[in-house]
Amino acid sequence: MEKIKVIIADDSDFVRDGMKIILDVDDDFEVLGSAANGREAIEIAEKEKPDVFLMDIQMPEMDGIEATKYIVEHELGKVLILTTFDDDELVKQALKSGAKGYLIKNHTPDHLKQMIKSVYNGTGVMEESILETLARQDGGMSGGQQTAGGGKPDPYGSGFNAEGYSERELDIVRAVAEGLSNKEIAAKLFISEGTVKNYITNILSKENLSHRTALAVYYLTGRK
Repeated sequence: MEKIKVIIADDSDFVRDGMKIILDVDDDFEVLGSAANGREAIEIAEKEKPDVFLMDIQMPEMDGIEATKYIVEHELGKVLILTTFDDDELVKQALKSGAKGYLIKNHTPDHLKQMIKSVYNGTGVMEESILETLARQDGGMSGGQQTAGGGKPDPYGSGFNAEGYSERELDIVRAVAEGLSNKEIAAKLFISEGTVKNYITNILSKENLSHRTALAVYYLTGRK
């Protein structure tokens, strides 16, 4: 396996150095450089061709949202957002700019590595601890929303394309986006866990997605 080439962008020396140490000791990764803001990250990327950016949101000169938009538009690599528990609205903006997922900063080394590998392999990743918060916030939206199958308004209004979905399938998708397990979905919708699993498998296949968290990201943000 080729090494996954990573650029770390965070205005904290402690965060940058810590992540670099974690990745440098693993033969699966190569840290191409560290940046204190989005502009520096882009400058490194235009010379080094990274696979994945670890991108903080709030940085001076150019923040992670603006940098992510530029990186995605110019196809410089895939972006994994670094966030804290109070960055929910900024996380949504970053995902809409094209980020492939986000990572809570109080991660374990193994979790960090797995998240990077998932993004590298094309899977959108989302921390379950924030997924529920995003779903709850968006669930309260009303008015001027996109319509989902059957002419009913989609409560998230995210740009998720509900055309071709049955009402039951949309119930499943919404439940996944709320962070519910198969068992919880089955209890909520009064169906078996096996039926839930079959629905999710079919929905992932329909959207060409590899994981339920990628489906949640798509439903909440309209981005795959």
